[in-house]
Amino acid sequence: MDDDVEILDVDDDNSPRQVPLKNQDLSQLSFTVGEFLSLYGWYLLAVTVTVLLLIQHLRKRRTGQSRQDSVPHNLQDVSLVTKRQEAMEAARRRMQAELDAKAAAFKEKQREQEEEKRRQKIEEWESMKQGKSSKGHKLSENTEEASAAAAGVKPKTDKKPLRSNDYNPLMGQGGSCTWRPGRRGPSAGG
Repeated sequence: MDDDVEILDVDDDNSPRQVPLKNQDLSQLSFTVGEFLSLYGWYLLAVTVTVLLLIQHLRKRRTGQSRQDSVPHNLQDVSLVTKRQEAMEAARRRMQAELDAKAAAFKEKQREQEEEKRRQKIEEWESMKQGKSSKGHKLSENTEEASAAAAGVKPKTDKKPLRSNDYNPLMGQGGSCTWRPGRRGPSAGG
């Protein structure tokens, strides 16, 4: 086959030949990114969330400062302090008025009780002058109270019973305190 035919390369301009990429579909890149995320994904997520929270906090702080800067600081403090003091003074006056009303009602009740005691003493004195003995009357009341206390009869109160009427400990109706048999074996350890 010696035809004297020479085959020339069309692109033969003596330039270095470029090697085509092996993975033109970027599968190697996706594999590398997947491997990175599997190793450091949780750390990356935590850092991202922390940065977002920090940015949000700083924005809130900046907007709060801009609001405070818009109102003169001294005027705001003075007005707030005076309003607070006025509110406290009004509350003190209201509480003092309530306390004074309660004290007046208590004094009135005390005065009525003193008046009742004084009237009873006057009645006793009048009955003593007439020859009636008030001590006998009081003695009979005291003996009735003492006999009632000695008999064990107490005034009936509306208390709830401790357990229901159908409770019987021998029937074994639940509860946390149940009978358990003793341990087997000698009582003295060995």
